[in-house]
Amino acid sequence: MLLYNLRLAWKSVRRYPVLSALILLGIALGVGVSTTFITAYHVLARDPVPGKSGSLHYVRMNSWGVADDPFRQTPPPLITWRDAQELLKSRVPARSTATFASRGTVFPPDGTRPSRQSLRLVTADFFPMFDVPFRYGGPWSREADARPETVAVISSALNDRLFGGANSVGRTIRIEKTELKIVGVLAPWRPRVRAYALVSDPLGAPEPVFLPLALTGPMELRPAEFQMSWRTPAPGEEKLPYASRLLVNEVLFVGFWAELPNPESVRAYRSFVDAYVTEQKKHGRFPHPLNNRVTSVLDLMAELKVVPPQTKALAVISLLFLVVAALNLIGLFLGTVLARASTVGVRRALGASRWTIFVQHLVECELMGLAGGILGVLLSLAGLAVLNRVYGDGPKGVAFFQLDVPMVLAAVVLSLLAGAIAGLYPAWRICAIPPARHLKSQ
Repeated sequence: MLLYNLRLAWKSVRRYPVLSALILLGIALGVGVSTTFITAYHVLARDPVPGKSGSLHYVRMNSWGVADDPFRQTPPPLITWRDAQELLKSRVPARSTATFASRGTVFPPDGTRPSRQSLRLVTADFFPMFDVPFRYGGPWSREADARPETVAVISSALNDRLFGGANSVGRTIRIEKTELKIVGVLAPWRPRVRAYALVSDPLGAPEPVFLPLALTGPMELRPAEFQMSWRTPAPGEEKLPYASRLLVNEVLFVGFWAELPNPESVRAYRSFVDAYVTEQKKHGRFPHPLNNRVTSVLDLMAELKVVPPQTKALAVISLLFLVVAALNLIGLFLGTVLARASTVGVRRALGASRWTIFVQHLVECELMGLAGGILGVLLSLAGLAVLNRVYGDGPKGVAFFQLDVPMVLAAVVLSLLAGAIAGLYPAWRICAIPPARHLKSQ
């Protein structure tokens, strides 16, 4: 029966090519616009570290020093260097890392022109915590953090530029005045959302150079992203070595992540952080009431609104646009259906039921919807190509925004929905008219 209805639908499409083309284009435009913006939202909102986001937690402490400022009752998004060093001593997390971004001049080993590059200071735990893929070598060891060792991990793109894509593990590069041994080269890696940088630049590209956090003092690396401070340096403090100033100032520039695999470890770690803050209160720090937060990746994304609100709004508006487009097509569908009124009357007189006529015309509407959906997917690919030109591609030219299986299925559902909205009333209208009225018009 379905094949019979499909054959009748195809004959109807060929009988009215102009109206069919208008219906097809209307559905295609609605599906194309909707799929484009829903895909953009889907890409940005999905889990940035699949399988691990529930165990990765961001740590914040209300370390503001002004006790009577009501604006500072909530904890700042970053912590100080000295607090990060103390938190790293905890053995409650399976892994933990403090991190911040810096910049430095990289001198190629062949003596060619140096370049300024973004640097990311982390501990060895950072790489397994955020599932960072490697092409050559691997991360440095925890012992390298403790010494510290002058080692580095570089991106695949930087490795291609400096070493022609060859395995550069064991070779050295100079950053500022320090010679660093390369221990790992990342595979092409472009996460849609940088989970480790949610409070600074979550949609940016990963840094090309990763260094041990402990090299911050010896290399005198300054934070390159935003920082906050409430304390005025004491007289003579500016003359201290940079490593010593890090330990005494109250500059907030470090992000801190802890891997807590189960609820028990989360509770234990919250207790550890509360105990640390309580101890610091005895030394005149943390004048505000306890307000420490240990927040999972997805909860922090929602809190910080990492996905731009405009993206969600555009996705909703695009769905409304699809509904409006489908409603506007009702008249066209009704015209093609009523033009066959005499044929329907003959079929009804020969015994065809209303349900049979209704299903026949509904199948025709859904066939047009699917055809428009296929064209709409092609239009959405063009729309995503425009977004990729604005946003930038991922590694090796891989598109940042691209259709995956769930989005293709969503496009199919949207096309069927558009066909149903546009065709339900015309299908009901033609089967509701008594067959005698159709025959009398002949």
